[in-house]
Amino acid sequence: MVIVQKSLRRIMKDNSENKTPSKLDIDRPQDFKFHIAYDVYSRAWEDNTSESVRIKLNELISSLSNDENGYSRFYAQIQQYRRDFTSFSPGRTRIETQRKRAWQKSETRDRRNRRYR
Repeated sequence: MVIVQKSLRRIMKDNSENKTPSKLDIDRPQDFKFHIAYDVYSRAWEDNTSESVRIKLNELISSLSNDENGYSRFYAQIQQYRRDFTSFSPGRTRIETQRKRAWQKSETRDRRNRRYR
């Protein structure tokens, strides 16, 4: 009888845990890379209300904390659940410049044209 009650409690507990996934609190502030990954996970958790998505997010962060997946794989998998996605492109941004003398010529020409309009 006692064994049946314990198993029923365990089943009820498992059912209640499966219905409402909770946010995992496994942040490591001393590990900068993991701390940033946990912040991404937290934002994705708050943005998504679907239980299946939250379960998947819990799986992703727990596998990262257990060193099963690398950071690049974590970010690749969590990308579809993020809303605040900002791309960090590895390419360089092109900045156009001009020489001082060319700038002076264009400025004097522009001023002259504005003066006689």
